[in-house]
Amino acid sequence: MLMPDPDQAMISRKRELVTKLREIVPGEGVIADEDELRVYESDGLTAYKQPPLIAVLPETTEQVSQVLKFCHEEGIKVVPRGAGTSLSGGALPLADGIILGLGKFNQILEVDFDNRCAVVQPGVTNLGITKAVEDEGFYYAPDPSSQIACTIGGNVAENSGGVHCLKYGLTTNNLLGLEMVLIDGTVLRIGGKHLDSEGYDLLGLMTGSEGLLGVVTEVTVRLLKKPETARALLLGFSSSEAAGELVAAIIAAGIVPGGMEMMDRPAIHAAEDFVHAGYPLDVEALLIVELDGPKAEVDHLIETVSGLADAKGAVTKRVSESEEERMRFWAGRKAAFPAVGRISPDYYCMDGTIPRNQLPHVLRRMREMSEHYQLGVANVFHAGDGNLHPLILYDANKEGELQKAEDFGSDILRLCVEVGGVLTGEHGVGVEKRDLMPDMFSDIDLKQQQRVKCAFDPDALLNPGKVFPQLHRCAELGRMHISRGQLPFPELPRF
Repeated sequence: MLMPDPDQAMISRKRELVTKLREIVPGEGVIADEDELRVYESDGLTAYKQPPLIAVLPETTEQVSQVLKFCHEEGIKVVPRGAGTSLSGGALPLADGIILGLGKFNQILEVDFDNRCAVVQPGVTNLGITKAVEDEGFYYAPDPSSQIACTIGGNVAENSGGVHCLKYGLTTNNLLGLEMVLIDGTVLRIGGKHLDSEGYDLLGLMTGSEGLLGVVTEVTVRLLKKPETARALLLGFSSSEAAGELVAAIIAAGIVPGGMEMMDRPAIHAAEDFVHAGYPLDVEALLIVELDGPKAEVDHLIETVSGLADAKGAVTKRVSESEEERMRFWAGRKAAFPAVGRISPDYYCMDGTIPRNQLPHVLRRMREMSEHYQLGVANVFHAGDGNLHPLILYDANKEGELQKAEDFGSDILRLCVEVGGVLTGEHGVGVEKRDLMPDMFSDIDLKQQQRVKCAFDPDALLNPGKVFPQLHRCAELGRMHISRGQLPFPELPRF
């Protein structure tokens, strides 16, 4: 995994840049000490580390605007960062660039129950939104497993989902408006409290843009009323294939659960040892199916799904009889990632998405890959929308195992594309999947995507080295004429 070569001339200007940045963000808002900068050297993908040149922690939109304008004028690279929980290296710093941390943007600015929305700063945690409105019977639907820590700005950058995204959608389906700052310092507002916006869907373009197009400084999100009733079924199977077949059967029957999650045997045992959720330990796969809505509807759907589970060979079956029991079912799933961390020195969390009917086939192929690489794998995933999260178990202290884990992960992602899926469901491309983009997109596709970036960031200063496997200068993406064997703009470096 290679990043653009650092600009040594920019690195040599560090003291000068720190002085000028402190004029914009005074006090403790600019961090230059090498030891203090190590806090920012990686995000959740800790296999890759690189301290930034400088970290800047603004407190206002005006400061963000001035910082970006200064960086634009001076040609300084900028990596926006939220809570650093990204699992794709999306917030990996650059040795010759600044980290722009939005952690101080942590206020809920407005809660508007009449319009069922909230206006928040990007540093507010995902769960913090729900906590602020739950007393009135409302909540914010997207709920990634890291929701206690991940921030709404990062959710926008990665288009995060969660266990309830099958029915209630990803971040993009729950977003109404943004305030963002472009690389030249321009402050732009997109959307708002209204449900429909005129013109191009720039809100959709920004959601999932991974910090390549602008820096989000305010977010307006949709609030939902808490369902009247929610109950969950805990279903055990003798094989992952059988559980996968039930997933397809439920969707084929026209049922859209509030959430539908699957874990295989290693993940079940790890979660139960960690949380004591009451999971059966004599099954190969566990499916959690949550149904919500009016009580009569939920009771009917519980009966229907129970019958489908029997037809697919469920060997254990429990239905939550209280809110505490339902939350206990989910507690194990929500804690699956840290739980797996207790059974392996290291693990590599993947993120690919496949058509639901391919689940049995993909699970079989992953078992074969596990045997080939001689590395264990624990599967935890959003079964309802086919978003896989295989956790590849390895020991970084053993020579070559990290490389084996990465190769294993790459093969899983290629398999996802092969069966009609995509490289990522919610973690983003970042640096982790960057070099696999040609497996999914043609060169024409990738260049067209880069033209969009050029419209927002012509000098490629925002989060460079991420998403695109080959860096093109914006001038190269226009009409190219070669005269006498000479490329235009010969002074531009090409990677």
